[in-house]
Amino acid sequence: MLIHPWDAPRDDAEWQRWLAVHDFGQLVVNGVGGEPPHVQPLHFTYDAERGEAVTHLARPNPLWPALLAAPEVVLSVVDDYVYVPGPWQADPEQPPEHGTPTSFYAAVQLRCRAHVVDDPAEKAELLNRQVGHLQPEGGSARAAVGEEPYGRLLSGIRGVRLEVTGVRAKFKYAGRRTAKVQDAIAARLAERGGPRDAAAREHLVRRRPDRGADDQG
Repeated sequence: MLIHPWDAPRDDAEWQRWLAVHDFGQLVVNGVGGEPPHVQPLHFTYDAERGEAVTHLARPNPLWPALLAAPEVVLSVVDDYVYVPGPWQADPEQPPEHGTPTSFYAAVQLRCRAHVVDDPAEKAELLNRQVGHLQPEGGSARAAVGEEPYGRLLSGIRGVRLEVTGVRAKFKYAGRRTAKVQDAIAARLAERGGPRDAAAREHLVRRRPDRGADDQG
């Protein structure tokens, strides 16, 4: 992933706040023997203090041999993406048709070392961490070994702790465009009101201190 300086996060807190509420991504695991990578969509829970993400998958999942053979993986999350028509990005002195179309998006890629969790008590603790994050309002029983309703289901899953060893994050929202162009794009996003337009506009406005000319990427 190409990350220009104007698209980089201001600090770790920026991408960590975003990741805390964008908890569905793709786990990418190298294939065995030259096979293509496994790409597994999943919910996860990221813990900034522990420097890890946790998740779980069904025991029959075909990625386990690859994960055990090559535990260096990538957890990729992309959201708040929109298409920006070329005329929206034209400078005021340019004809609208000379503007360059582009995509806006937020992305975080966590490089991780995966640790498979098979101990029943550890799996229960991992599940409770996930449920506590995904269902903070409660309404679900806690997992415990040998106890209903989830104890009997623990044998059918394997847990994964993803120890974060590196982070690449990007917020591509007209960071090098002029203030006038940024204002025009923000107004167009508000007017269009499509899926994710409000979130993209919020990023653009929030990151307004960056100024410049072109943002290819």
